[in-house]
Amino acid sequence: MNSALTLKNRIIFTAIVALLIWTNLAWDYFHDGVPTHYLLHRKDLPGISNWWGGIAIPLLTWFLLYRIKRRTYDKGINEASNTSKRVTYGFIGALLIGILMSFFFTIGTDVPGYMIIGLFILSFFIPIYRAEHLLGFVLGMVYTFGGILPILFGSIFVLIFAIDYLAIRSFILYLISKTSSGKS
Repeated sequence: MNSALTLKNRIIFTAIVALLIWTNLAWDYFHDGVPTHYLLHRKDLPGISNWWGGIAIPLLTWFLLYRIKRRTYDKGINEASNTSKRVTYGFIGALLIGILMSFFFTIGTDVPGYMIIGLFILSFFIPIYRAEHLLGFVLGMVYTFGGILPILFGSIFVLIFAIDYLAIRSFILYLISKTSSGKS
């Protein structure tokens, strides 16, 4: 299982993502035109064409797959199969969250806001700032929001999740350990 992210597999996965993105762009182009998405869903803010996603999403996919491989397999982590399963489950979970957030945003409910709050809370307990989570989240939202907006917001979320898990959580655990050791 240690060879799950070989160069060949990363090329194939990136090629599949690029093919799907460019197929979607071609479909849009020949039907209603390639849409432009606006920041915060407001037309008075700058718009970003989906054409940029045709370049950005395959590049992001390649970069994040490289980061996953470096973190999980090149560092000689023990239990490579467990690590591979965690990466796969993390990717699939983030993909489903991205799809659900896109769906709920499309039907016009407040659920995406609650999901984001839930992710902030979850980030204190699970390291959801990792590359596989960002990749799944972005790929889950790319159909609805284009390529650039999911990358932008996903990167901001990942930064906040990393601060939550690595800094704030560690500080709280440190305080708890100091107060519990002082009571004994």
